[in-house]
Amino acid sequence: MSRHPDHEDAAHAALRRVRREGRWWWVQAWQSRRIWRWALLVAVAVFVLLVAFRRPLANWFWNEPQVEQLLDRGDRALAAGRLTAGDGSGAREWYQAALALDSDRPQARAGLARTGRAALAQASAALDAGDAATAQRALALARELQVPQRDADAVARRLRDHQQEGAGIGALLGRAESALQAQRLDGSDDSALPLFQQVLARAPNHLRALEGREDALSDLLQQAREAAAQGDVAGAAARVLRARDFDAGHVDLPASEAALNAALEARVRDGQRLLRRQRWQSAGDAFQAVLAVRPEDAVAQRGLQQVIEALLAAATRQAADFRFDLAAQALATAQKFGASERQLAASRQAVAQARQAERALSAPAAPNRRREQAVRALLERFEEAQARGDILSPPGSSAYDALREAQALAPQDARVRAAAQQLVPATRQCVEDRLRENRVQAAGACLEAWQALSRSGGQADAAQRLGQRWLAIGSERLGRGDVAFAQEALKQAARWGVSPATAEYQALQQRLRDAPGRL
Repeated sequence: MSRHPDHEDAAHAALRRVRREGRWWWVQAWQSRRIWRWALLVAVAVFVLLVAFRRPLANWFWNEPQVEQLLDRGDRALAAGRLTAGDGSGAREWYQAALALDSDRPQARAGLARTGRAALAQASAALDAGDAATAQRALALARELQVPQRDADAVARRLRDHQQEGAGIGALLGRAESALQAQRLDGSDDSALPLFQQVLARAPNHLRALEGREDALSDLLQQAREAAAQGDVAGAAARVLRARDFDAGHVDLPASEAALNAALEARVRDGQRLLRRQRWQSAGDAFQAVLAVRPEDAVAQRGLQQVIEALLAAATRQAADFRFDLAAQALATAQKFGASERQLAASRQAVAQARQAERALSAPAAPNRRREQAVRALLERFEEAQARGDILSPPGSSAYDALREAQALAPQDARVRAAAQQLVPATRQCVEDRLRENRVQAAGACLEAWQALSRSGGQADAAQRLGQRWLAIGSERLGRGDVAFAQEALKQAARWGVSPATAEYQALQQRLRDAPGRL
């Protein structure tokens, strides 16, 4: 049976395909064997590397976390101030352990250097506190950790000085504690507070000295509160001031200052009550005690000025009654309380005129008719000067001068008393006129005459306005460079009752401090 040509061609094609596919399998097999050879070579190389570098790799994998942990523990110990410890929990021990695992680790060396500096600082702080033993141990640690030689030597010198002074500090501390035990708190060099202060001057952080001073200050402030409760504002203020000098932040200071302020307010009220009862000496003592502690107290200032005016008026009345001893006593008391020279001069003149009148009355050759003529002539001079408007000036020819002479001759004469009352409105008007003209010196003279002739109301208000006008003119004159006038303005303003606590007074005072030409 013959084959068809088409079938033969198909068979040949299939045979060729089989052969071709067989060759591809061998090619794939050959290429796969090459890959395995390369993989085997790589595996052998990795094995050799692991054998050759097993220790460094092991150190890297196992030591790295442990070193970091040691460094972290060292940092925490250093931050807590635990520089070294026998049980290995100090910063030095942790950093040294880290270096033992990795000698090239810079963080460990830097930690040891920081520990050395901290030890040096600890030694210095211990010396400040007077703890020589701790300072010596800390200095030894700093030297072991190789801090700079210059810094270590400086602390070592301080340590030697402290050890040499140790005996002196101990003796001072013993004396201070003995004085505290005996309640000799202040007032002499051998009392507790000055002695504790000497110890702290040498060792500022000395614990026993700090505690001793704290106890002494508590006792001193307790005494201040007791003195304030008894009305002894001077004693209380002195103790509070001393306590503030030693320790302005003492825990008992606010309560003691509050007690002192309450005592001062009570003393002011006492002064006002005594003033109403006309007990001038006691009232003045009360106001003066307050002003000695609190000079800016406006109420006490006004009260003391009222006491002075009352004493001067009393001196004039006593002189008019020829009771010169009482008049002199009143003048002396007014001077003690701070009466101005002008106020004293006016009262002294009244006393002198009263003495002349006494002599005139007691003279056997002095007839009543001659005295009557003299009084009449003086009253005529008074009327003429008043008509001219010469109320207070010129000196010797003024209505006020004529009236004062008439009062010296006949203080109880009804005509003289009437003339005095007649002059009161004129002096009051004189004050207003001079204030309107800004003539403060003249206004002050008019006000003094008004006060000498009468104790009527309105004088306090006029004095206050006069003081304010002094400040205003003083401020203006200071702007033109007149420092002396501005200084006098401050004095006159305070004299006429302006409180130094007012804004105008303080503003002028500050400008005077800043003035380039101040005295």
